[in-house]
Amino acid sequence: MSEKTQKTQKQSWFKGVNSEFKKIIWTDKKTVAKQTGAVVFVSVALGVIIAIVDFAAQYGVDLLVR
Repeated sequence: MSEKTQKTQKQSWFKGVNSEFKKIIWTDKKTVAKQTGAVVFVSVALGVIIAIVDFAAQYGVDLLVR
């Protein structure tokens, strides 16, 4: 492939990427904050649930081993 063909392909690719970026609808800060809060809350809640299950399983194993 010639150097000119490669350069044309790269320019075409970047034009395509640029046109796709213009189609993106960015969310507002309020929505991002709400979604971030939801993710943090669910992550903490699942962490607590997993810790409780782990503690209960460890307690059960300790009872069986004694």
